[in-house]
Amino acid sequence: MTSRIVLPNTNLNIYPLCLGGNVFGWTANKEQSFQVLDAFVELGGNFMDTADVYSEWAPGNSGGESEAILGEWMTSRGNRDEMVIATKVAKLSTRAGLSRANIFGAIDDSLRRLQTDFVDLYYAHEEDNTVALEETLGAFDDLVKAGKVRHLGASQHSAERLTESLAVSQANNWEKYAVLQNQYNLVVRKDFEAESVPVLEATGLTALPFFSLAMGFLSGKYRPGVEVDSARAGGVAQYQNERGWAVVAALGEIAAELGTTDSAVALAWLRAQPTVTAPIASARTVEQLHQIMPIVELSAAQLERLTVVSG
Repeated sequence: MTSRIVLPNTNLNIYPLCLGGNVFGWTANKEQSFQVLDAFVELGGNFMDTADVYSEWAPGNSGGESEAILGEWMTSRGNRDEMVIATKVAKLSTRAGLSRANIFGAIDDSLRRLQTDFVDLYYAHEEDNTVALEETLGAFDDLVKAGKVRHLGASQHSAERLTESLAVSQANNWEKYAVLQNQYNLVVRKDFEAESVPVLEATGLTALPFFSLAMGFLSGKYRPGVEVDSARAGGVAQYQNERGWAVVAALGEIAAELGTTDSAVALAWLRAQPTVTAPIASARTVEQLHQIMPIVELSAAQLERLTVVSG
């Protein structure tokens, strides 16, 4: 079984893949979600990522569905203490923004849905330029002091906002953001590498990228001329070009060389980047989960092939 690793700047021991919970209560119902979660733990996983806004966008949903399913699953399995749970605040329409009052209300809502007393990692899900950083970061620090949150993270933050946030926390001796969760994958590299990487290198923060498989484009199911039935199929059209297909071809070749899956290779490339610790990927079915769970090592030549073809 793959050994756990320490998430830098924290005391959290994690499986080197974070399971995205955005599909729970959306494309995966409760029963399917429980099956995926059970299989994830059986295969050694322990790190899950959700948010209060998951999945407000689905017809009939109001937000909090993913947290509620995760909470019910942990309670039914009696395994909360063995799990590492991340959730987020700012994007739910009824709990929008990063004001002190909203953060305090949102964490209590999330804890109730998750059926737990604390979350291991709590993210600002996006920037809120209408609220002073001192108010937001002071509130987050109070949550850590109160024991409701163990560590903090920033998601969808610019390099400038992240740098400023770290400086404010440092000046006030508050708990600082430990991780950054921005989009990064083999076909979406430019902004992250040009803007986020220098800040991560300078501060010692690590990244837990979302959309690690580019909404499934890097999973191997997309090929030139193949129609894919997926809730995200429309979103991957932007990658279906000469560069994207070259990346897909290289993934398939390397996966064949290693006897593993395209997804595992794409995730391995991310893990090999110095500022990345664990990518985030989701699975709607147990079959999809088996595609993303293998932890493989790429040779220097294989890494180079992927870096060049996706550059």
